[in-house]
Amino acid sequence: QVQLTETGGGSVQFGGSLRLTCAASGRTEGDYAMGWIRQAAGKEREYVAAIDWTAFMRDYGKSASGRFHIARDNTKKTMDLWMYNLTPDDTAVYYCAVAPTWSQLREGRADYWGRGTQVTVSP
Repeated sequence: QVQLTETGGGSVQFGGSLRLTCAASGRTEGDYAMGWIRQAAGKEREYVAAIDWTAFMRDYGKSASGRFHIARDNTKKTMDLWMYNLTPDDTAVYYCAVAPTWSQLREGRADYWGRGTQVTVSP
C-alpha cells in the first residue's frame, strides 16, 4: 500500500499563487509516475498534470498548461505543484495520484489516491 498526503491547499484571490505538495509513504518501491487530478463541485474529475519517475517527462492538462509547474524529489518522495495566475475556475479539490506511467494518470487511471486538498480562488 502507498499512502499519499496532500498539503498546501487554501484560499487565494484571483491572480494569486499556491504550491501544493504530495508526500508518498508506505510501499513506494520501484518507479512510478505522480500526478494531480482535480474535481470541482458538481463537475467531473479533470486531469491537471503528471510527472514520470525521472522527471524528464512532465505533462499538463489544458487548464494547467502555461500556468502550473510540476516537480518531484524522489529522495524525499514528494511532488510539488506550483500554481500561478489562479482564477475561480481553478477552485476544486486537488488529488495526488500515483500510477506506473504518466499516461495512465492522464487517463485518470491511478493505483493510489490521496484524500485531496481544497483550493479556493475568490474573484
